[in-house]
Amino acid sequence: MTTRTQPLPPSAGPTGPPATTRGSWVGMLVWSAASLVASFVLATEAVTLAGDQDAAFTCDINAVVSCGTVGSSWQASVFGFPNAFLGLVSEPVVITLAVAGLAGVRFPRWLMLAAQVGYTLGLALAYWLLHQAVFHIGAVCPWCLLVTVATTFVFVEMTRINVLMGNLPLPRAARPLLEKVVRHRLDLLAAVVWLYGIFLLLVVRYGDALFT
Repeated sequence: MTTRTQPLPPSAGPTGPPATTRGSWVGMLVWSAASLVASFVLATEAVTLAGDQDAAFTCDINAVVSCGTVGSSWQASVFGFPNAFLGLVSEPVVITLAVAGLAGVRFPRWLMLAAQVGYTLGLALAYWLLHQAVFHIGAVCPWCLLVTVATTFVFVEMTRINVLMGNLPLPRAARPLLEKVVRHRLDLLAAVVWLYGIFLLLVVRYGDALFT
């Protein structure tokens, strides 16, 4: 007789979420708040650039590290409006989910699955924009990099919660393996290594121009 891995209990009780997911809810809250701040700054800069294309910002450090250069590109408004506005809309939703999760709310499976799909699309957009900045625009924006880092960690924590809660439609054979990965925080380790690799990519591509 096979033993099926069970998700976390359906209710965390009145004192808060299960201990296995509490840290992930906190991580979602912190990183989504950081992304919201960065999105607000980028949105403000976008409005400024709309009125003055020659505007200078404190993050215009050199030819490579330049918010103005990135913000003036067509990639900064993929959908016809500044990309930062997407963050202003989406991050408050994530913050609300995180706060409610910390309070012990158990969300319906469909809602957490929808959040996972939506944030996965957001993650894909963030990395597409990073690719465009590095390989086509030729400049990077510190606030954009913060959004990319924050989005990565929110995605990792949200995925961990959904795996442990049994919210994702995973193959039966893959579920125990993924649960073991997220319980031992190998997912977080992989994210840190991945981001460190991106930092090395920037250093290799731009060299001293990144810092001077």
